[in-house]
Amino acid sequence: MKVMIGLVRREDMSHEEFAQWWTQEHAPLARTLPGVRRIRFNLLEEGAPFDGIAELWFDSAEAADAAYATEIGKAVAADSLAHVSSRVRMPVEEYEILG
Repeated sequence: MKVMIGLVRREDMSHEEFAQWWTQEHAPLARTLPGVRRIRFNLLEEGAPFDGIAELWFDSAEAADAAYATEIGKAVAADSLAHVSSRVRMPVEEYEILG
């Protein structure tokens, strides 16, 4: 099961500041989410609808919900919310077409 999260940086942050925070400060925190199996951060070009899209894999939707309900999960979400103007969490069903 995969969760994708679209992030739009705060208006007072540059694209470079967002990238620095996300990849250097937030990434190590995200790695501590209980039950997370894999994480991929995708930085988008400036002017795209999001500044970043995170992909997080869990064993199930329940495992993802349980991870974010923990103190660590709440800290990860709070860190995101402190640095973004928009955070959209989207559980997805993945269909690989070409691998």
